[in-house]
Amino acid sequence: MPPKKKGAQEKPILLGRPGNNLKSGIVGLANVGKSTFFQAITRCPLGNPANYPFATIEPEEARVIVPSERFDKLCELYKPKSEVPAFLTVYDIAGLTKGAHSGEGLGNNFLANIRAVDSIFQMTRAFDDAEIIHINDEVNPVADLDIVKDELRLKDIEFATKYLEGIEKITKRGGQSLEVKQKKEEAELVKRIIKLLEEGKRVANQTWTAKEVDAINQMLLLTAKPVIYLINLSEKDYIRKKNKHLLKIKEWVDENSPNDLIVPVSVSFEEKLAGMASDEEREAYCKEVGAQSALPKIIVAMRKELDLISFFTGGPDEVREWTIRKWYTAPQAAGTIHTDLERTFILAQVMKYEDLVELGDEASVKAAGKLQMKGKDYFVEDGDIIYVKAAEGKAR
Repeated sequence: MPPKKKGAQEKPILLGRPGNNLKSGIVGLANVGKSTFFQAITRCPLGNPANYPFATIEPEEARVIVPSERFDKLCELYKPKSEVPAFLTVYDIAGLTKGAHSGEGLGNNFLANIRAVDSIFQMTRAFDDAEIIHINDEVNPVADLDIVKDELRLKDIEFATKYLEGIEKITKRGGQSLEVKQKKEEAELVKRIIKLLEEGKRVANQTWTAKEVDAINQMLLLTAKPVIYLINLSEKDYIRKKNKHLLKIKEWVDENSPNDLIVPVSVSFEEKLAGMASDEEREAYCKEVGAQSALPKIIVAMRKELDLISFFTGGPDEVREWTIRKWYTAPQAAGTIHTDLERTFILAQVMKYEDLVELGDEASVKAAGKLQMKGKDYFVEDGDIIYVKAAEGKAR
């Protein structure tokens, strides 16, 4: 292999599945507000959510528009015929129950659905309402958090134990082959993972080497997925920014899922906003009560947790915001536009969003010497505006 260029950035291995089409699942116990939240975040009604456990059996899927001031500004500048924003794919997954890891309730289906997503919105109920049944007969967010954590953790122990059995079939052959050596190292890693899971820890909250991350990604563990904790408050508590459970929830997250984000949200408030006829009506109501929707923050935060960034293509015909994983090269980014562009990539003309907004148009950016020519080893940066040149076509 040729030597690395001096000062060249080295691409890290990210925890999780590769690719751009990453999915987020809304997870929690039954009757905590998941399906109603899904309706609000997607503006995609599923019918009336039922007031009993397991009303959702198969996960529902929708694409959520990502709020983007940069996209809106580029549309103002280019005035294109077509505007295509970025999306985040969200699943509404049926409620977990204690014992799900061993098949209780509809546990096997639910856990399989969670395994199929790449990140988790964990919804926890922190409101009292006698008309909405709580599956455990009392509102106790910390107890609910413990149940979900334990079900995912116990299932991961099962996954990891089976995975270890497969590795040990190879290591027991003995010998000094490279495969046996690698499998012995992997077996030690899996044993460490099982131990930390037994101690109540999540895989995602640990520090791993690139080599370890590569091995962990093969296992598709539930606790290796990034999580954002959504705390469902009453509308009253959300507006006044007070709730008797929040401090204990923060203490629980600090201990069990350190550094992960907690976002208070009121599903009833979001449902009310979603049901209003216009943006003007929503804005007036938010101003009246002194509170804003939490949905934009939630969507943007999850993209960040998934290591997703945006680049743009723009012109009079179309402005589009494209979603890619961090550390994508210019040819990989081109491949999200069309696979042929990756295969026949020549170069990318790159403008920085800030330069275009400051200078006003592409000609001014070019005249200022800020239009950059980037080759195959360029890692696309968040906010890049790209014009791809390839042997079989061009895209902007």
